[in-house]
Amino acid sequence: MMPARRVARRTSRRTSRRMSAAQPPPEQAAPPPAAAPASAAPAEQDDMAQIEQLAKMKNQGILTEEEFQAKKKQILGI
Repeated sequence: MMPARRVARRTSRRTSRRMSAAQPPPEQAAPPPAAAPASAAPAEQDDMAQIEQLAKMKNQGILTEEEFQAKKKQILGI
């Protein structure tokens, strides 16, 4: 490699490092306010949909009663 190219590449790397170090860190955005009532309803609906799906699987004989109960407790966090 030619010495001029080597020097140019080294200078470019050094400049890149300096520029990235000189940039202020990105501002940390405040987390959005937690909207418990609004976000709780979709989660409950999702949980109910999962439990209904499990019930269908139990009625079809895919899951046993024990498996159904265990998974239901896991979904509900019991």
